[in-house]
Amino acid sequence: MPNLPKFRELGLSDAMLDSLTKKGFEEPTPIQAKTIPFLLTTTKDLIGKAQTGTGKTAAFGIPLIEQLVPNSKKVQAIILAPTRELAIQVAEELSSFAEEK
Repeated sequence: MPNLPKFRELGLSDAMLDSLTKKGFEEPTPIQAKTIPFLLTTTKDLIGKAQTGTGKTAAFGIPLIEQLVPNSKKVQAIILAPTRELAIQVAEELSSFAEEK
């Protein structure tokens, strides 16, 4: 069982905690600590703003992955990105979080 107490406090599954451990995450950044619990418990929209490299993709991606229904044939999420390069980066990052799911 992964020992990530601050991420565990956010209400994440053991599978997600395993993924975070494998990626070398130790504790949530401020944007992650504020957004993950909110997005896990609501369907409301959220706008978050933080500098580059602060973990914004994980901040919205982790709760998104946690709420996906495995093997569903329906579209469950759409992520818009302004460039092809950013879309690829986001897809790769989210895929790395979903490896244990």
